[in-house]
Amino acid sequence: MSFVASPSRRCPRHLAVVNGGCVSVQKGGYLGSAVTESTPLSSCVPALQLHLHVPTAIRVSSSSRSSSLTFEWNTQLKHLVKCCRLVEARSLFNKMTHRDVVSWTTLVSGYVVSCDAMEALRLFSRMRVDHFVAVDSFLLSLVLKACGLGRLRANGAALHAFSEKAGMAVASVFVGSALVDMYGKMGLLSFALQLFDEMPLRNVVSWTSMITALVHAGRCEEALRRFAEMWVSGIACDSHTLAIVLKACADDGLLSRGREIHAQATKTGFETTSFVANALASMYGKCGRMDSGLVLFGKMRSPDVVSWTAVIAAYLKEGRREDALRTFVAMTKAEGVLPNEYTYAAALSACAGLAEFGLGEQLHARTVRAGLARSASVSNAVITLYSSTGRLAEAAAVFQDMGSRDVVSWSAIVSGHAQEGDIEAAFRLLAAMRHSGTAPNEVTLGSLLSGCGSTAMLAQGRQLHAHAISVGLHADAMVRSALIAMYSRCGSITDARGVFAGIPAGDVDVVSWTSMLSGYAEHGCGRETIELFESMRLAGLRPDGVTFVGVLSACCHEGLLDLGFKYFRSMREVHGIEPRREHYGCMVDLLCRAGLVEAAERLAETMPHEPDDVVWSMLLRASRVHGHADCGQRAAERILVSQPNCAGTHITLCNMYAAAGRWGDAADARKLMRSKGVKKEPGWSWITLDDGVSVFAAGDRMHHETERIYAVLELLAVTTKQADDDPELSLMADEFAVSGGALMKAV
Repeated sequence: MSFVASPSRRCPRHLAVVNGGCVSVQKGGYLGSAVTESTPLSSCVPALQLHLHVPTAIRVSSSSRSSSLTFEWNTQLKHLVKCCRLVEARSLFNKMTHRDVVSWTTLVSGYVVSCDAMEALRLFSRMRVDHFVAVDSFLLSLVLKACGLGRLRANGAALHAFSEKAGMAVASVFVGSALVDMYGKMGLLSFALQLFDEMPLRNVVSWTSMITALVHAGRCEEALRRFAEMWVSGIACDSHTLAIVLKACADDGLLSRGREIHAQATKTGFETTSFVANALASMYGKCGRMDSGLVLFGKMRSPDVVSWTAVIAAYLKEGRREDALRTFVAMTKAEGVLPNEYTYAAALSACAGLAEFGLGEQLHARTVRAGLARSASVSNAVITLYSSTGRLAEAAAVFQDMGSRDVVSWSAIVSGHAQEGDIEAAFRLLAAMRHSGTAPNEVTLGSLLSGCGSTAMLAQGRQLHAHAISVGLHADAMVRSALIAMYSRCGSITDARGVFAGIPAGDVDVVSWTSMLSGYAEHGCGRETIELFESMRLAGLRPDGVTFVGVLSACCHEGLLDLGFKYFRSMREVHGIEPRREHYGCMVDLLCRAGLVEAAERLAETMPHEPDDVVWSMLLRASRVHGHADCGQRAAERILVSQPNCAGTHITLCNMYAAAGRWGDAADARKLMRSKGVKKEPGWSWITLDDGVSVFAAGDRMHHETERIYAVLELLAVTTKQADDDPELSLMADEFAVSGGALMKAV
C-alpha cells in the first residue's frame, strides 16, 4: 500500500527522515505527488493495511434496538478489558453484529495497555478497511501510543501524516501529546521537542510526555529545567509528572533537587500516591539515603510490586544483598502482590552476589512457571547467576536460548568466563560479540580487565586499555577503576598510579580513589594506603565500605592495631557505615597478626554476622604460628563442618599438633585424612606466550615435551645458582627462563 497525501497540506518536516523515508517530502516542503517508498507500509506490520483517508460521515445504526444491544455489548467489553481478559473480550467483539467507535476503541485500548502494539495496529487497520467508523482524537492517540511502544517508526510516520491531514496534530492536544510521546519512545528526541514547541495548546500530558522523553534520553538537567518552565506557565503537575522528575533526580544523583520535589509532592497531596511514593523510595535509595526511602515505604498502606522492587533494587545498590533477599521473601508473603520480571531480576542478582546458587535456581524455576524466563532482564540475571557460581555450561545454555541478545547479555556471559579465569574463552566471546554488531560497553571491558588482573595477564590488559582509549571508554569511571585494579594485580603499581594521576581533578570519584587505595594495600604499601585515604578525606569525598576494606587491610599489613580499631569505630560513628562481614574479618586478621589469637576468636564469635571459612582459616593459621592449639582446633572444626574434605585445613591441623608436641593428635588427624580419602590437590600455574596460555603444576609430566622441559629447568636451576655474582650468567638465566616457558606452551 502506498498513500498519496494532498498537495494542499504541508507535511511536517519531522517525517522526512523517519525510518529512512517512509514518507517522502519534496524540496519545497510540499508532498505534491510524492508517495512513500515502493515498499508498502503493510510490510512493516504483517496484515496491516491503513486506509488513511478522512471519513466524511459516521455510520450510525438506524435501529434503536441495535443501538441498545451495542451499548450492552460495549459495557461487557469494557468490563472484560478492564479485567485484562483480552481473549474473552476479543471473542465477544467478534460476535458483535454491530460495532461503533466505542467498541473498536475499547478493544484497541486493551491491546495497548497489555503492550501488544502489533495487535492494536492490526485491529485499527481492520476498522479502517472494513468499516466507515470515524477516527476520533482519542482513538488516534491510542494507536500512536502503540507505535511508540512497539518502536514502529514506519507506521508512526504514516499515522503522523494522517493526523496532519485530518487536522488533529495541531488541533487536538491529545494527538499532539501522543506524537511527542511516540517520538520520545522511538529515541527521536529532536522530533519530539520540535513537535512540542510547535503545539499551540499544551496540557499536563504534553509537558509530561516531553519531560519523560528527555529523562529517557539521559538529559535529566534539561528535563528539570522544562519542569520548572511548566510550573511557571501555570500548568499544575500530576503524579506522573512528579514521578518522572524524581527519576531524573535519581538518575543524576541530585538529592537536593529530589528533596525539593518531595516537599512539592507533600504540599500538593501527591506524596501518598503509588507513582510518587515509589519514585521517592527509588530516588532516596539511588542517592544513598536508604533510611529515608524505608520510612516512605513503611508509610505506604498497600505497597505494590513497583514499591517492593524499588526497595529491593535500593538494597542491591548499597550492597545489602541479604536485606534485598529478605525483602523479596517478605514481598512473596504480601497479599495481592506478585513479582514481575524486574523483581525476579533483582532477586537473582542478589543471589549471584552472594553465590547463593540453590536459592537462585529456585527463583529461576519460578520465573519459568510464571512465564517470565525468556524476559531479557530475567535471562541476563540468570546468566550472571550461573556464571558467578562457576556453572558456565548452564549460563551458555540460557544465553543460546535467548531470542535476542543485548549488550547486557553479552557482557554477562563474557564476565562469567573472565571471573572463572577462562580469559581465552572470554576474549573469543568478545570477538563474537563485536562480530554480531554489539559494541562492548564499560561493563564488558571492566569484567575483562578484572579477569586479566586475576590471572596476571598484563599484555592482554594493555591491549584492552588501548581499545578503551580508541573507543573513548577510558574516561569512564568503571573502566578507570578496572584499569587501576588490573595494573595493581599484575604487579605494575606504577602504571596503576599513572592511570589514577591522569584522571582530571574534578572527575576523581570515590571508586577511583578506592581502586588505587586497594592496589596499594594489596602490594603491602600500608603507609601509602593510609596517606591516600587521608588525602581522599581532605578532598571531601565520602568513603564507602569497600574503601574501608582497603584501609583496614593496610593496617593489618603494617601491624597498626590502634589505628585499625580507630578506623573501624569511625565507620559507624563518623561515616554512618555499618561494618559488614569483610570488615570484621579484617579486624580478626589484625588481632591474629598481633598475636592476640584469643581476642580474635572472641571477636569472631561475637560479630553480628556469621563468620565464614575465611575468618576461621585466619584463626587456624594464627593458632599454628602462635601456638594456640586449642583455639586452632575449634577453628578447624568450624571449617570442616562446611568443607569436610578440605585438605589444607587437615594439613594445617596436623602441623599445628606436631608443632605443639601433640603427636597423638597429629597421628589421629592424619588417620582421619586417610579414612576420608583427602589428598592435597597440586597448585596450578600458568604462563602466557604468543597469546596462548599454558597451565602446569609442580611435578607435572603430562606434556609431550616433558623430558626437554625438565632438562631446561635443571640447566636453569644450575645457572641461576651461579648467577648471583656474574651479570652475564644472570642474563643467560633470564634467557633460559624464557626458553623454558616456550617449551611449556601447550600445542
